[in-house]
Amino acid sequence: MSESDQQAPVFSIQRVYLKDISLEQPNSPSIFTAQETPSVDVKLGLGAEHVVPGIMEVTVTATITATVQGKTLYLVEAKQAAIFEIRNIPEEHIEPIVGIQCPQIIYPYLRSNVSDIIQRAGFPPIHLAEINFQSMYEQQRAQASSVPTQ
Repeated sequence: MSESDQQAPVFSIQRVYLKDISLEQPNSPSIFTAQETPSVDVKLGLGAEHVVPGIMEVTVTATITATVQGKTLYLVEAKQAAIFEIRNIPEEHIEPIVGIQCPQIIYPYLRSNVSDIIQRAGFPPIHLAEINFQSMYEQQRAQASSVPTQ
């Protein structure tokens, strides 16, 4: 391997995988008789950790709660993950890669798995909305910079 190959920027996906998923239906089977459209609440989260130098695991988590008449129809918690090789990239570029590009790659897998498990549980599938991770990242950065330090 030449010197220039060792210094070339590297950003590649090593593996995408479903790290964790759970489904709860605490009010089944009685909740199946409800005729109303459920209220659905979706919460998303991002995480990242170094596995070894140059290798990171990035996760996108979703918690989906559907309720009818104040009762939980179902609760899904899912964590989709991927391992990325990120080497020879300037430090100031790594955080946006991890906060924007990596979640954009992972999120479609999460959407598919969540829709699938909800449908397999006997409910109409939920199609999670597209997410603008760039906007989400910029909002988080703006909030972090506006928080006073103690």
